Amino acid sequence: MEIVIRAERLSKTFRVGFWGRRVRAVEDLSLEVKRGEIFGLLGPNGAGKTTTLKMLLGFVRPTHGRVSVAGHRAGSLAARKAIGYLPENPALYEFLTGDEYLRFAGRLAGLSRSDATAQARKLLELVGLAGRADRSIRKFSKGMVQRLGLAQALIGDPQIVVLDEPMSGLDPVGRKDVRDLIFELRRQGRTVLFSTHILSDVEAICDTVGIMVGGRLTDCGTLSTLLAPGVRAVEIVARDVPEPLSQRLLSNGAQGMRRDGALVLTFSSEAPAQEAMRAIVGAGGVLVSVAPHRQTLESLFVQRARGTTAPSA
Repeated sequence: MEIVIRAERLSKTFRVGFWGRRVRAVEDLSLEVKRGEIFGLLGPNGAGKTTTLKMLLGFVRPTHGRVSVAGHRAGSLAARKAIGYLPENPALYEFLTGDEYLRFAGRLAGLSRSDATAQARKLLELVGLAGRADRSIRKFSKGMVQRLGLAQALIGDPQIVVLDEPMSGLDPVGRKDVRDLIFELRRQGRTVLFSTHILSDVEAICDTVGIMVGGRLTDCGTLSTLLAPGVRAVEIVARDVPEPLSQRLLSNGAQGMRRDGALVLTFSSEAPAQEAMRAIVGAGGVLVSVAPHRQTLESLFVQRARGTTAPSA
């Protein structure tokens, strides 16, 4: 597939404070984003996600490395024409109405007056603001501002959409609407790159995931390639297990507890769990559920966050 965003060994060092102390925000980061995919950049607050996006957009010049967008140098006019961008905290002209702001953004994007009006009307409907288009932005809630920011990112009909924390400030309905919109953008053949620290958003919609911790990209790939396929533990819930059998299973290494009158046993691998199930059924017990636990994105993310230190200044 065609690579529409390519970053090669990006690093960014800022100078802060009176003495100009050097702080490295991003270090030696390389990634590729393919046409038509949803790429999620996952990381805790302060991991360097926003700085990375700004370098990809050409807003921040990297200290080292290079970026190309749609075959053009990041920050060039050709690259910017290919991108729609939603910042983490969109700052909009509050004295304008939602409709006025989108028409203004459309004109800045090079649309004719009639095309900007038509596009604004379509996008307000798409993001759920059609009934509030004549309200001034200063009266918008945070979620409404986020929706209008999404519409602004799409006003120029970009082929690449970059979203920095797009679910920020949205209620559950709004988050579902944004997820559906991202799926629709992919269906149209567009590429979506977004950053987040919310694991469920990444698991729900991403084709490819990059994990950033301490300014470094620690992992990058599909969830199926990042997560270990093997079973890490097996949980068994059973009822009517004879007490002698319960004690024997616990003494053989299983972790157990009582919950709502049932015995809950957790085994570290499949073999002892299968042996325990046979013993329970053979003793007249009833198996309520068997749940194999595999590696999750959360466990991988926590492992990386705890095991990786921030880049040195």
